Amino acid sequence: MTIREAILDHWLRELGPEGWYAGGEALDADIRARFGGAWARARAGAFDHWLDGAEGCLAFLILTDQYPRNMWRGSGDSFATDAAALAAAKRAVAEGWDMGVPEPERQFFYLPYMHSEALADQEECIRLFTGRMPETGADNLLHAHAHAEVIRRFGRFPYRNDALGRETTAEEADFLSGGGYMSVVEELKAR
Repeated sequence: MTIREAILDHWLRELGPEGWYAGGEALDADIRARFGGAWARARAGAFDHWLDGAEGCLAFLILTDQYPRNMWRGSGDSFATDAAALAAAKRAVAEGWDMGVPEPERQFFYLPYMHSEALADQEECIRLFTGRMPETGADNLLHAHAHAEVIRRFGRFPYRNDALGRETTAEEADFLSGGGYMSVVEELKAR
């Protein structure tokens, strides 16, 4: 099994939808042990050739956008390959590769937009979930709106500040102590 096949097998079949957002130390350690070396190689550009269609791009996005959030939880490395993932996602959307992947797996083409600290990317994420994931995208759409709202308010994600060595403003500190991201989710649910 190639590394590309191993990533897809692990994420799509072994973990599946019920495990994608489960997190936890055991899962994080397992992903780090199995795919940490591949992530380092991807960070260095070793797998850019995977961006040749839906399957390769999906494996690349899992490796550069999803896995680091588990492997390096709480550290700046969680976000170190976000730019590569976003560039790959934009190419995939432009080429229509995302539409060759069924829901709910298709969401991984749009999450790099959601993870971006640029408002234009956030707005594109909302558009993509609205138009391209009609069957299973409702929960993701709620989170897309919540992420966009945080970026509108602060121009960045304050909950990343510690990991990225950024100073937290007084307004951001109030936001974080008042429930942070989940407070925005709850506000949107109440509307």
